[in-house]
Amino acid sequence: MLSTLLAFLGACTLIAASPGPSTVLIIRQSLQSRRSGFLTVLGNETGVFVWGVVAAFGLTALLAASEMAYDVMRVVGAVVLVVFGVQMLWQARRAKGAADDGLGEGGGKSGWASYRTGLLINLANPKAAIFAMSFLPQFVPKGAPHLPTMVGLAALWAVYEIGYYSLYVWFVGRMKTVLSRAGVRRRLEQVSGGVLLLLGARLALES
Repeated sequence: MLSTLLAFLGACTLIAASPGPSTVLIIRQSLQSRRSGFLTVLGNETGVFVWGVVAAFGLTALLAASEMAYDVMRVVGAVVLVVFGVQMLWQARRAKGAADDGLGEGGGKSGWASYRTGLLINLANPKAAIFAMSFLPQFVPKGAPHLPTMVGLAALWAVYEIGYYSLYVWFVGRMKTVLSRAGVRRRLEQVSGGVLLLLGARLALES
């Protein structure tokens, strides 16, 4: 049991370390404030837990089996990523030549807005649903009750990633003096927006 748990946590670390839209968004939101970054993490991990529970009940098998359902989610996910990407590029454009930019305004965002952003970026990703379905069952010990074990693993996965991504939030906060410079923040907005646009386009075009 201990070896299975350690293997599971090791796999969770590799998953979290893989760059993706959630990582880009968490870093970007952390530039506004640690509170905003942490609430974005909480939103993202709520999505992780939701997909884990859905996988435990076998509902993501329907998504995997239905090409139409997957395509609908894929297009919706692509639109979400593109919208976020365009917003970031627009913020960078507004910030050009200014001492203060959209990130400064974004610091006034409500906690709910940050949480919702993290949740939406995760739930709009059909790959997250399919991955949860294929990932979690591998770590259910033989003879263990399937449903409660899967739900427990999903909860552990989400809690572990909260701790992992909180390190990102903390690091960005420590580097805020450098990262808050207008030119640096504008460049980060451009890079973040471009990455999300590329990920959205790839998701929209894949079969």
